[in-house]
Order: sequence, then structure tokens, then C-alpha cells
Amino acid sequence: MLAPLQTGAARFSSYLLSRARKVLGSHLFSPCGVPEFCSISTRKLAAHGFGASMAAMVPFPPQRYHYFLVLDFEATCDKPQIHPQEIIEFPILKLNGRTMEIESTFHMYVQPVVHPQLTPFCTELTGIIQAMVDGQPSLQQVLERVDEWMAKEGLLDPNVKSIFVTCGDWDLKVMLPGQCQYLGLPVADYFKQWINLKKAYSFAMGCWPKNGLLDMNKGLSLQHIGRPHSGIDDCKNIANIMKTLAYQGFIFKQTSKPF
Repeated sequence: MLAPLQTGAARFSSYLLSRARKVLGSHLFSPCGVPEFCSISTRKLAAHGFGASMAAMVPFPPQRYHYFLVLDFEATCDKPQIHPQEIIEFPILKLNGRTMEIESTFHMYVQPVVHPQLTPFCTELTGIIQAMVDGQPSLQQVLERVDEWMAKEGLLDPNVKSIFVTCGDWDLKVMLPGQCQYLGLPVADYFKQWINLKKAYSFAMGCWPKNGLLDMNKGLSLQHIGRPHSGIDDCKNIANIMKTLAYQGFIFKQTSKPF
């Protein structure tokens, strides 16, 4: 009975997709990236009895990038703040720009050298304990491994368009260049352009997410994934928010200004 069931499911999916296209009409293939598209599409589908799961079946417009590289650093910290701060968690998710699914993960912890002992405040905030950074590679070594990972994933191919995505400008405008300058390390060109998800969300939804990921998840009725201020969990939330906005028709564009 498996084949007839699969055939029936496929016909039902095609039927729903056909209905959705009729409901949305020209809006389904209209230029996107504006809040009106999202609200019009959502309201129209809801009015005709479509649930949230329908989003997975309605095709979304192609993005400008082949891949999005979702990044969220965690760094040494205290109250009052210590200087210089040092990156202690370095996660990247490779998000396919066509499917908005995660294809690969880079994740390493980093040994701080200026302030090698994590403060209780830092551990409470990030969930990172001393044993997780002791004996880990230095930032220079981690950056070398990032480059190796980028090459292995085909992201250094000039024909492949990719861009980093962060929740705010701090990671790539302040933290990484600041620590690299302090240590006398070069910053790779691929770290010099990015998408600030807060700005993208505000363009799509018409309001600024004052509380970052928490507000964006709430605004999109998404469940928060994992632990707040865990770098890898924050990346998963960013990826989920991006996928949701993309399925609503939003086109992601670079928000950073050239260095």
C-alpha cells in the first residue's frame, strides 16, 4: 500500500499548491523584499483555510546568494566589561540559499590568551565553562581552520556567491577586526561584508527587534531553539528566522557598508 499512499500524498500536495497559487494569484510571483508582500500572502492564505505548514509548499523567490554563512561569536566578558574581549566560541552554519536548509557546520571553541580565566559572569551568560576553552586552538589557528573549511565547502570559488549573516553588526564590525588588530592578524576579505539580521527583519516586518532573537522569534511565532547566548544555538535561531522570512518572500541583501 506504500506506493498508492505516496501517490495520493503527492496528488494532495499538488492540489494544495494549486489552490495556494489561485489564492495568491499574481502576488505569488511579485517582486519581494517588502513587508506588504508578506502580510498580503499570509492573510490571503489564512482566509482560505491554509495553515502555517503551507509555507513549506509555496515556492519562494530565489535569493541573491548561493549560500548564507550564519555566524554568532561568544566572547570573554564581565561586569564591568574586560578589555580586550576575546572570542571563545566560533560557530558557522552554511545555509543553502535555494532551500534555506543547513548543509554544513563549523564549530570550535577558542583559547583566550589575554584573560585566560573565564569569569563567573561569562560562564553564567554563555554556558561556556573553563574546561571547554582550556587547551583549545588560538584565534589564529581557528581562523586558519575556517579558511580550510571554506575551501572544502567550495565557498572560495569565485563563481559561488556567499555572505555572512549575524544578529547585529558587533561580530564582524567590532569583535573580530578588533581582536585581529590587537593580535596583529589579517582579516580575510570574506569577513568584510555581511547581513545584519536585525536590519533584514526590520525591512521585512516593519519594526525593529529591540531584544534581538527573542523579539524576532516572537514576531514570527517561532519557538526559541536551545540556550540564549550559546553561539551555536543562536546560529540555529538565526537560520530558522531567515528560513521563515524567505518563505514569506523576503530577499536578503547585504547591509554592511564597504570597509
